[in-house]
Amino acid sequence: MPQYLVAIQHPENYQLPEDAEAMIRDISALNREMIAAGVRDFAGGLQPAGKAKSVRKKAGGEVVVTDGPYLEAKEHVGGLWLLKCADMDEAVEWARKAAVACRVPAEVREFLAIPEKWKANPERET
Repeated sequence: MPQYLVAIQHPENYQLPEDAEAMIRDISALNREMIAAGVRDFAGGLQPAGKAKSVRKKAGGEVVVTDGPYLEAKEHVGGLWLLKCADMDEAVEWARKAAVACRVPAEVREFLAIPEKWKANPERET
């Protein structure tokens, strides 16, 4: 079954809303609903983007670590769900509930399906 990322988008300098306790209850209820439906594989919130570390490989092979997010943007991923859904339409229905519970926009993206020929073969030498 396909897997989908439902990513919650927080604006830059996001602050909890005044109804934060109600929001947390709504998110918890949504998590219980997802678990009961058998679609939730993982869920979690993220620290603010300002606390991120970015790791980049430079042309000469050197790897550089810098403070902050990889991209400068007005919105950042604030949390996510990994769902198993029959199709994009089902994943979008869950994302609608997520946007309501979290009081912010949500983005839905399907994970790439890896062709069988690309999957690791433990009997094949690499």
